[in-house]
Amino acid sequence: MKLTRAILTLMAMLVTALLTGCGTISTMGKLEDGAGAEANRMWTRWVDGGGDIAVATTWERKVKDGVTGDDIEQILRSVATERNMKEVGILPLSKELAARTGQKQKLLTVYSFCTPTTAREMVDFSPNMAAYLPCRVTVVEKEDGLWLYTLNMDMMVKMGRKLPSPLKEHATAVRDTIYEMMERASKGEF
Repeated sequence: MKLTRAILTLMAMLVTALLTGCGTISTMGKLEDGAGAEANRMWTRWVDGGGDIAVATTWERKVKDGVTGDDIEQILRSVATERNMKEVGILPLSKELAARTGQKQKLLTVYSFCTPTTAREMVDFSPNMAAYLPCRVTVVEKEDGLWLYTLNMDMMVKMGRKLPSPLKEHATAVRDTIYEMMERASKGEF
């Protein structure tokens, strides 16, 4: 299966390069080191996810049994404070749905965080990055418990055009903060 996937990946890359010609070769020279490896990881997740692009472009963590939604919220806020990231909003979707329907809902809450100076730098570098703002961590209750989901921040730091300094360092710090939020909240580590 892995050999077939590798062959398909190589064939897709070759076909893409042939179809786009010099533009692809020119662009490849502008990418971060390791961009191809990150693209391959995303491709593999896309294939493993049955073509679900959200699987390919996100990180997820299963939350340890016994860790509550309130615990997760406290941990996310704690990490944000420790790493100088601003909490910019909470969207308690399950509470809203319960209010609308009058029925208890499985937990679904979106937490938004931002480092405003880094956001400005990133949007100045690539205005399309504004679509990814702010950084979000979503708590989803499924049949097997709580899960955390967020955008794969490695796409931003490792897969695109080379980020100039100090933007690269700032973007990496945001990536590391979101990663730490996911890790600590999933384990219940205050």
